[in-house]
Amino acid sequence: MISEDPDVTGSVPKGLRVCAALAWRFLVVIAALYVVVEIVGYLSVVVIPVSIALLLAALLAPAVRRLVAVRVPRSLATALVLVGGLGLVGGLLTFVIIQFTDGLPALQRQLTESLNQIEDWLINGPLHLRETQIEDAINSAIGMIQENQAALTSSALTTASTVGEFLTGFLLTLFVLIFFLVGGDQIWGFLMRGVPAHVRDRADTAGRRGFASLVSYVRATAAVAVVDAVGIGIGLWIVGVPLVIPLSTLVFLGAFIPIIGAVVTGAVAVLVALVTNGFVTALVVLAIVIGVMQLESHVLQPLLLGRAVKLHPLAVILAITVGLVAAGIPGALLSVPLLAVLNSGIKSLLHESSPDPESVDVLADKEAKVNADDETEAEVAEREQEKQ
Repeated sequence: MISEDPDVTGSVPKGLRVCAALAWRFLVVIAALYVVVEIVGYLSVVVIPVSIALLLAALLAPAVRRLVAVRVPRSLATALVLVGGLGLVGGLLTFVIIQFTDGLPALQRQLTESLNQIEDWLINGPLHLRETQIEDAINSAIGMIQENQAALTSSALTTASTVGEFLTGFLLTLFVLIFFLVGGDQIWGFLMRGVPAHVRDRADTAGRRGFASLVSYVRATAAVAVVDAVGIGIGLWIVGVPLVIPLSTLVFLGAFIPIIGAVVTGAVAVLVALVTNGFVTALVVLAIVIGVMQLESHVLQPLLLGRAVKLHPLAVILAITVGLVAAGIPGALLSVPLLAVLNSGIKSLLHESSPDPESVDVLADKEAKVNADDETEAEVAEREQEKQ
């Protein structure tokens, strides 16, 4: 009788064993990420406001520190910055609404004229369509709207509930932002108590580097958004496109979603120019939008963002796409800042052997703008000598 060895591991080819080990570890990582994404999605009502509050804290914290530096109490400085910011945003939105309301009648007239020109081109142009065909197409569109009236009504109710959720999220964001600005250092210190002592300094430094890159990202993005809005707004005003202020504001807001936001808002500006001023004006506006986008991508972003938050365009596109699929517009807005924070934090964990958290100024961290992969040994030695 032949005895069989129960241990058959040695009979399995080494390549197959390695593949199997990699496969089950990969499945475990994917399962963990899936659970994390599900939890974040379930708690999105809390996660999204807190994330937006963190972005706003990165934007407003330097102003609070400047006021504290001139001996203004931190609570009062926070209140002044928040009231000033809310007043600025509220005034801008009010101005935009007034401008849109005043320009709506002229836009309607220009839209009617453009539709009449399109109808005349369809009838007398190369297509030679009959009026009955155009009327049938319009009636079909109206009939489709009437048939889907129930769905439209349901969408309106959903929109109403969305407004309620937006107001709730806004209040939560404001509440969390106040605590971030007043006691952000204490909150971070409390979180670090849960990290094992032997890696606490490394984790603390990595977190500070990540937040420093977030501050740089928000500052640079805001500056780029202003330049985009002003540049495109001036171009729209020169060529005589209506609703210049609302369109410029839309461009400003869209600039906070890299690449995709600029493309979408620029397309809206071109479409408005096409409908109101004709094909030639639309081409001019398209040229203006492309010129401003080229200035942004080749001059402003490399100059302002620095190497700490410089991400490969493919990584940006993939991050925005994943964020858009997973969480819609908030996901697209937050995906690139999250990627920038992870980029700086991971680099700090990999390349800083003896980090000192107290030496990191999260609001003006020059070393956060250094990509360790791009440094030569001489540059590293010189930087270490300067620290000593």
